[in-house]
Amino acid sequence: MTTDPPARRRPGGPRIVPTNTSDDAAFDDILSVLGRQLGDAAQAADPGGRRRLKGVTFEYENDARTVHDMAGNAGYSLASNWFTQLLAQLAVANSITKSQLCVFLFVAGGQVPGTGIAQYTQQEITDGLNKLAAQKKDGKQITRSTVNRAIKALCEYKWVEQVGNGKIRLNVRLWFQGNSTAQQEVLAEIANEHDHDPAAFPYNIGPEQPHQEELDFGQDDAYGRRTG
Repeated sequence: MTTDPPARRRPGGPRIVPTNTSDDAAFDDILSVLGRQLGDAAQAADPGGRRRLKGVTFEYENDARTVHDMAGNAGYSLASNWFTQLLAQLAVANSITKSQLCVFLFVAGGQVPGTGIAQYTQQEITDGLNKLAAQKKDGKQITRSTVNRAIKALCEYKWVEQVGNGKIRLNVRLWFQGNSTAQQEVLAEIANEHDHDPAAFPYNIGPEQPHQEELDFGQDDAYGRRTG
């Protein structure tokens, strides 16, 4: 029996496979029945009188558009592997304050898909970070002034930038929720806003810049209070 070459099959769609692939007669019978069924349908014949295909199985391929299976209902983000590891290294080396790390992660997880922008005021970030701590008796909470200092530091590192009241833009080369087309559109928009300066946000950061891993973050305690 001969079959259509793979390139001619519709991806994701079913294909008919005779149960007895060694018998050309089975294939001819399938074509014959299909022809009669199509003819019956065209002539609006009684559906109950049409023959049904027997001894035929349908195979389905996985749909390439299947969405990710991620925990929670807040969507998901794509992050630079280099940057994700850098965050861990900075935390272990005590080269980033807890407040800066927490503010960045909270903002990164709240970006509007396809824009790189998180619509949060500093008070909303403060309240969001304190959500669990507020449920505990005498739980330590972060202050708005600490959030303010953390955001200023993150802007200096070019991890984020403020683009208006209640709007913070992530460095979309580090963390972005959306596909590559949307990212390129955001990058083009940012480039226009910064006069295509190659040293401006969101560029001049990455593994090719060793000094980025040696930033002097200062010495704050776990909640952003200066200790020296």
